[in-house]
Amino acid sequence: MISSELLLEAYCRGIFPMGLENGEIGWFSPDPRGILPLDSFHIPHGLRRTLAKNRFEIRINEQFEAVMRACGGREETWISDEILASYVRLHKIGYAHSVEAWSENGLAGGLYGVAIGGAFFGESMFHYETDASKVALVGLITRLKDRGYTLLDIQWVTPHLQTFGAISIPKKEYLRLLRPAVSKTCRFV
Repeated sequence: MISSELLLEAYCRGIFPMGLENGEIGWFSPDPRGILPLDSFHIPHGLRRTLAKNRFEIRINEQFEAVMRACGGREETWISDEILASYVRLHKIGYAHSVEAWSENGLAGGLYGVAIGGAFFGESMFHYETDASKVALVGLITRLKDRGYTLLDIQWVTPHLQTFGAISIPKKEYLRLLRPAVSKTCRFV
């Protein structure tokens, strides 16, 4: 298992781990780095319609391990047993969190990540029901804005996250944003 101290120190330096195919842990610090600016977050029109129907209830940290397992439940995943155990322990000490979308059928989708100071490091998302992970993302953004967070790190930009306003920035600029963000005092829960 990766120690919680090592994980937190790595995040504060812009580095994160991923399980590799050979069973080892790789450490990454991409350049450019993906972020989702909180002040320019965009909700696509179709998702606005979903939100208006109130099909999902947002819950925080109710099923953290189940969210991680769902995120890793793909044919190819970087969420190894070691990564899972390390983040479950990080959750137990108050740094890793899940944002969950629940429907009448139960856990419908969600995401998890790490919160340090005023920075949230998004790790992965999943959905069992259409739009559930997107609703969880809106829930995350609302929480981060309401609680004074300044940085949402998404590691790499995907076409899916671009629809919400995600951008890539040079690593040097990312580190310039990271230092004051992790020094802030914010409470995720």
